Amino acid sequence: MADRYLHLTGTSPGRFLTRRLGLPQPAPLRRWTLETPHLEGPLLHLTAGASAVTGVAEALSRSGLPVVGNTDRPAAIVLDATGVTTAAGLGDVHAALHPVVRSLTPGGRIVVLGTVPSPEDHHQAAAQQALEGFVRSLGKETGRGSTVQLVRIPVGGAAQAAESTLRFLLSPRSAYVSGQVIELTTAAPGPAADPAAPLTGRTALVTGAARGIGAAVASVLARDGARVIALDVPGSREELERTADRLGATALPLDITASDAADRIAAAAPDGLGVLVHNAGITRDRRLANMPADRWASVIEVNLDSVLRTTDELLEAGVITRGGRIVATASIAGIAGNTGQTNYAASKAGIIGLVRSLGPRAAADHGVTVNAVAPGFIETKMTAAVPLFIREAGRRMNSLSQGGLPVDVAEAVAWFAQPDSTAVNGQVLRVCGQSLLGA
Repeated sequence: MADRYLHLTGTSPGRFLTRRLGLPQPAPLRRWTLETPHLEGPLLHLTAGASAVTGVAEALSRSGLPVVGNTDRPAAIVLDATGVTTAAGLGDVHAALHPVVRSLTPGGRIVVLGTVPSPEDHHQAAAQQALEGFVRSLGKETGRGSTVQLVRIPVGGAAQAAESTLRFLLSPRSAYVSGQVIELTTAAPGPAADPAAPLTGRTALVTGAARGIGAAVASVLARDGARVIALDVPGSREELERTADRLGATALPLDITASDAADRIAAAAPDGLGVLVHNAGITRDRRLANMPADRWASVIEVNLDSVLRTTDELLEAGVITRGGRIVATASIAGIAGNTGQTNYAASKAGIIGLVRSLGPRAAADHGVTVNAVAPGFIETKMTAAVPLFIREAGRRMNSLSQGGLPVDVAEAVAWFAQPDSTAVNGQVLRVCGQSLLGA
């Protein structure tokens, strides 16, 4: 559904009116296209204190942007604050960004590099945790479609592990991601991927792929070279087959809650899966006092229990190959809660628990990473049916003052799926424009 308010604020009368009334003025977001794969302008590389990681300059040189030490109009700013270990050292963060933050081009990117807060050094932990509050606040200040993130690289680690993350965050692919904290592991990145088709040779299965976010995920993974198996319930067979035909994918009509779902998935992917995307989900909204047991159980079964069961069975059977990626779909409802959605919020919070617990063990035992996206207000047929005033509130209550698109979630999934995203594990990325709800 078209965002008429966003269109209005793009006109001269609309800008004048909304400015006079003090209303939000969202900037149109620049997303990835084949013609515009990169931001337009240089990347300004700054340092606060002495760096605690190696290879930052090399990693940035492979971001796709020209790296400079001084410029009047940067398209992106990367501040290496990994060496900030004291409260006084935070003054270097202010000194580095204060003179340049206003010069960032519209739709620009700011990425702060930090390290994991130390349980042994409370001064370092305080300084590094302070960067999180700084980044989340700066994300609410920059405006004009710009975004701000914090990437934590392990102390003593190499920035090479952050290359896929930096490519994503410093590109149009991350247009609707802001105010996020990404904590990397020490795992060495996989082989460098072909930027044009990084998933070539991999089979990806996407559940709930007939429409909406699932169809967008399937489309982006196919664009990136994957052989896609699109799964959805048999009742959506016609729509599923149309989506699969459009992408050159394989349609798999299957209820993911079926007892033999994992076996049928394995049969559809005889050479194994390189990417498994758990996107299927349902809502059965009602306040808890009015919610019968069947409405509770059906949401938990589809959104959480089936994900746990099929993941366990596919990992145990070796269907997900070493170097594989599991990406699940959580929601900001699972983080912030939502009236009338105790069942849905519980199921999506459960996905977050699954990712954080299974990620380290799946990597150690199977060589597989486990991550999740947590969408906010995304423009789909479902949100188009929401009453007008609630829909407008959902669109505006984030730092970018607009709803996201299904492709925004899909681009985040594709980043998790990259072969060189090995160091990204156990993470839950909010794709919500830095929603004002939740952390």
